[in-house]
Amino acid sequence: MNIGNHYLQTSIATFQSMKSLADKTFAQLTFEELHYTPSSESNSIAIIVKHMYGNMRSRWTNLFDSDGEKPDRNRDAEFEGSFQSKEELLDAWEAGWKILFDVLHILSPNDLLRTTKIRGVDHTIIEAIERQIAHYSNHVRQIVYIGKMVKNEKWSTLSIPKKKWND
Repeated sequence: MNIGNHYLQTSIATFQSMKSLADKTFAQLTFEELHYTPSSESNSIAIIVKHMYGNMRSRWTNLFDSDGEKPDRNRDAEFEGSFQSKEELLDAWEAGWKILFDVLHILSPNDLLRTTKIRGVDHTIIEAIERQIAHYSNHVRQIVYIGKMVKNEKWSTLSIPKKKWND
């Protein structure tokens, strides 16, 4: 296997792992809990999902043919309003990830040094992927943390429970 294929497979696995953590969080929360806002300066999980969907749609649609910041994207609106149901939230979540994974699965090692624009700035595909890994992992961490706050002692851990790491 060459390094380009390995990088693409590793990136896909990293994104899949992130998505899985959030999926497991969503499974523990009600529609109302997905709207819990920790503070006036914080976002609910629902708002984070709305923003991530908008970002994924904008960044990964027409990757090589248009700027990753699409003119029809209204980023500010991603932080307002909400979904009408948990199903609608999950549909947007799945649609965003589908866009991302569809693109990643058709990329080849030869594409990794090609460029795409994000807000008018050239990025290699490697840089664009790394940028989004950092961005999405931050939001997934927020999703999990808010989920843990909401569920508190009813939270089902997503990794090794405390004091069980050496079992």
